Amino acid sequence: MRKTTPITNNTAPSVVKILQVVGGMDTGGIETWLMHLLRRLNRDRYHFDFLTHTTKPCFYDAEIRALGSRVIPCIHPSRPWKYAWNFFRILRKHGPYDVVHSHVHHFSAFPLMLAAWAGVPVRIAHSHNDTSSHEKRAGPLRRAYLQGAKNLIQHYATTGLACSGVAAVDLFGEDWKKDSTRQILYCGIDLEPFTRPADRKDVRKELGIPPNALVLGHVGRFSEQKNHDFLLDIFAEVARRKPESRLLLIGDGELKEVITHKAQQLKLGEKVIMAGVRPDIARLMKGAMDVFVFPSRWEGLGLALLEAQAACLHCIFSDNITEEVEVVPSLLRRCSLAEPVSTWANFVLEAADKNRVSQDEVLEIIGRSGFNIINSLARSCAIYDG
Repeated sequence: MRKTTPITNNTAPSVVKILQVVGGMDTGGIETWLMHLLRRLNRDRYHFDFLTHTTKPCFYDAEIRALGSRVIPCIHPSRPWKYAWNFFRILRKHGPYDVVHSHVHHFSAFPLMLAAWAGVPVRIAHSHNDTSSHEKRAGPLRRAYLQGAKNLIQHYATTGLACSGVAAVDLFGEDWKKDSTRQILYCGIDLEPFTRPADRKDVRKELGIPPNALVLGHVGRFSEQKNHDFLLDIFAEVARRKPESRLLLIGDGELKEVITHKAQQLKLGEKVIMAGVRPDIARLMKGAMDVFVFPSRWEGLGLALLEAQAACLHCIFSDNITEEVEVVPSLLRRCSLAEPVSTWANFVLEAADKNRVSQDEVLEIIGRSGFNIINSLARSCAIYDG
């Protein structure tokens, strides 16, 4: 790991330059966590730049630049030679970097290999997902790619981080604990927005939700992983029993039109509120939602589920999500994706009848955990320092 200059009366520590490798800086869990770090970073000590795999403008780009960091497109990830040329050009122009911290799962193998060739001393592969159940269906070429990527990561990553134990196994193998360079780093959430009051009447009026409606909520990208298709089936059953119910969906993604069409087919169109990408997640959770439903097919951790706990929402979620997310157990109930929608609907309605727990108590519990962004930032900086 990189050794920094000791602080004396006559010397100051050098600035540690970190290149974060991401797909694009939209409002996903990884990206939002990185923004929480960037906003709180000691800029006299650390500097972030963001290497992205897209040229399209993303949600956080303007704020990143306003905070003094760069968003640097490195296109052609599917064309190795062009990608490598772009990567080396970026390092020559904007470096040298002390750390390359890659968040693109198996593809991290390639930028970390290039970073090693360029002489970057600290190279971090960060696993944010558990794709093992999904990848079981992969064909022989895909399986060869996955194994090759894991081998390269093992060789070129000086540090391996994971947001949970299952995410660590997915990228670093079953024996990851035997390697002292591999460790868990929980992605923290910002608790401050959850301390602010949210006017339930105003929030619901803004969203067009009746004051007394039962509102199921979800935050996540419209993708196969998040399982909106099944979520709509659950809501259809809840709405059949409680016609005044609403479903509030926050996020965007490639399957949004598909889900919108299905909602219309189920005659749920006006009962499903598509709120899009929002910066005020805590306010919407506290002011509009009654029950948080999270039927993901797979997750590395599930930061939205942590935010729902911070908002004191009772949560119904799929049982293939790691137990590490269970910070406030009294708010949580697991359900198998193999269970019928009627079972999920039963659990939702039972959760809706429960009393809310103390906000102060919940925030104190999460505040003491590794999921508090303050704790997450401190650990991240310690890793960058070496």
